[in-house]
Amino acid sequence: MSDNRLDDSIFKTIIDSAPLISIDLVVRASSGKVLLGQRLNRPAQGFWFVPGGRIFKGESLSTAFRRLTLGELGIEFNIADARYLGLYEHFYDDSIYTNEPSLPKGMNISTHYIVNGFEVVFPNGQDLLTDDLSSCFPKEQHGAYQWFLEEELMSSDQVHVHSKWYFEKDKGFL
Repeated sequence: MSDNRLDDSIFKTIIDSAPLISIDLVVRASSGKVLLGQRLNRPAQGFWFVPGGRIFKGESLSTAFRRLTLGELGIEFNIADARYLGLYEHFYDDSIYTNEPSLPKGMNISTHYIVNGFEVVFPNGQDLLTDDLSSCFPKEQHGAYQWFLEEELMSSDQVHVHSKWYFEKDKGFL
């Protein structure tokens, strides 16, 4: 499959005009801990968040799933090995274009995601349960990674509310 990344001006128009379709991944170690990454980019910049990303036009859900797990985790998972958590909607007041010089002062482009939530479990022996995860995972979207107990992430102000929703039974659809 060719690279389906859009020209920046086209992508800006899409974000401003339509929802994005994406996949989020609740990644568990065999111990039950959950992997979160600290977001480098808007929206949710600076927060701990589950890995994931957009689905490209012309890309099947299963192909996107393999691409995203490899790109976000460094390990390719098949969608058949995941548990579907449901469909979620995420609304943000900002986007990757917030504070861009070409936008009129005070104008922000908001972001709307329709998210397919999935849960995967790292295979035994690949939990990577170390204190220093800096070299274990790709750094394009997250500057740091950390394993959290579910209770820890639910009580932390540094974990984004949209990531917490995957652990609340009444937040998704389906």
